[in-house]
Amino acid sequence: MLTGIWRTRGFAALALLPIGLLFALLSSLRRAAYRLGLIASVRLPVPVIVIGNIIAGGAGKTPLTLWLAQQLAALGRKPGIVSRGYGGGGNAARKVGAGATASDVGDEPLLLARRSHCPVYIGVDRVAAARALLAAHPECDLILCDDGLQHYTLARTLEIAVIDRRGLMNGWPLPAGPLREPKGRLKEVDALVLNGAATAPVADVPVFRMRLEGGRFYRLDEPTVTCAASDLAGRRLHAVAGIGEPQRFFDHLAGLGLHCETHAFPDHHCYTRADFAFADDAILLTEKDALKCAGLTPLPIWVLPVTARIEPDLARFVLEKIDGPASA
Repeated sequence: MLTGIWRTRGFAALALLPIGLLFALLSSLRRAAYRLGLIASVRLPVPVIVIGNIIAGGAGKTPLTLWLAQQLAALGRKPGIVSRGYGGGGNAARKVGAGATASDVGDEPLLLARRSHCPVYIGVDRVAAARALLAAHPECDLILCDDGLQHYTLARTLEIAVIDRRGLMNGWPLPAGPLREPKGRLKEVDALVLNGAATAPVADVPVFRMRLEGGRFYRLDEPTVTCAASDLAGRRLHAVAGIGEPQRFFDHLAGLGLHCETHAFPDHHCYTRADFAFADDAILLTEKDALKCAGLTPLPIWVLPVTARIEPDLARFVLEKIDGPASA
């Protein structure tokens, strides 16, 4: 996996650096074209908050988007969510409906739709997806864009970048390193959210801390059946994760006192029966992975939902940026 190459400036990364420098040049020219108005950005009639990062792979954007949607709704706003729909079939703008599956719309949009209770639309063209959302749900008064920091066609009111404990790794551009854009791009965002033990790569940007909490599991085949981590202690467990950083899930389980044989897969992995050829007591999954694993094994599958906790209050920060400071 490229992630292993990206951790150091070793021979493999160095061999890819010429391609990376070309990528960085083209990326800078593209961004300059938008900045100069040579390529138009489309501004929607409602505020747009983009949640993204400058590295390839997940850093915690989806749980942050979910938390922000829930908090803004609790504060009286009516958010809609737009996502790329990576891993789903087709590129056209469409709603994540009640009967959607991960293979239809992608795992992250499906998770957002199920847990946020907000309208979620997907599409390669985020502008088209957002317009379709607003046409169908005119009550929505703001748009959250899950990922899309580099999707400059959609003009944004606010940018939030997420950094996890991996940081910027070797700091080189794709494919020699993980960077979609240079480190200096982070100085332009409105807020940095540091996931877990992450540190801020740049100064002079408002910083918020995020931690993911969760300690109670539910059965994939019977979600009303739940258990605590202590109920699983002592069993022969397999932990499976196909997320941006699988080790984060494995460390979380270890923090709950569970000892597991771990199996890491690429982000958005499409699971098959062969991936679950185990013969022990149970399998532990992230909620995102569980969306794609029903019926793949006779073993019990226990799913661990997590909830973001963010300090200080990012939702009020967002509203103050959009609406101005609250009156005294």
